[in-house]
Amino acid sequence: MREIDLFDDESGATVFRDVIMLALAGFVMLVLLLLPHLNPRATPKDTLRSPGNVIVEIRWPDDLDADVDLWVQAPGDVPVGYSNKGGAFFNLLRDDLGYTADLTGLNYEFSYSRGVPEGEYIVNVHLYRNEAGIYPVPTTVVVSVKKSVGESAIQILSTKLNIAHEGDELTAVRFRLDDKGQLVSGSVHNLPRMLRTVRHL
Repeated sequence: MREIDLFDDESGATVFRDVIMLALAGFVMLVLLLLPHLNPRATPKDTLRSPGNVIVEIRWPDDLDADVDLWVQAPGDVPVGYSNKGGAFFNLLRDDLGYTADLTGLNYEFSYSRGVPEGEYIVNVHLYRNEAGIYPVPTTVVVSVKKSVGESAIQILSTKLNIAHEGDELTAVRFRLDDKGQLVSGSVHNLPRMLRTVRHL
């Protein structure tokens, strides 16, 4: 009689464990089925379009503690850079100081314009500070244009240059855009023109 009761107790414990395990397995399956729906993939209408019409970006190696500055000038406007962050057309939106106060670990700067004025654009880079002491500092410059709010930006120019000394300011590219925001054929060159020392209007 005692043995039968012991057998019944073990049988009840086995059934209880099986029910608990089935409930747990069901919960895990439910979570796995819901995971793809918790953070759905972005659809094209959800993607953010970058602001600005003429977008100028510079990048230099992320592992290099250096402060490379972007300077841009739109037609008939003042130069825009770290000491004058806004003009009639361009605004410097990110002034990267290298490792100083940088939480991202990325080395880049960019400027956006409001509108696409016709005429010549100038893009310069200036090595303000190089704590790493490694030379030259390779820098990539990319220029993109977005003609209207509903469009995506289209890259029109890209160039790479090496900055050999601290304090150097190099003209990366000069180009002209027509009244429709198109790159004027044969207008691209890098004849030097300093922007950082130009007196602001």
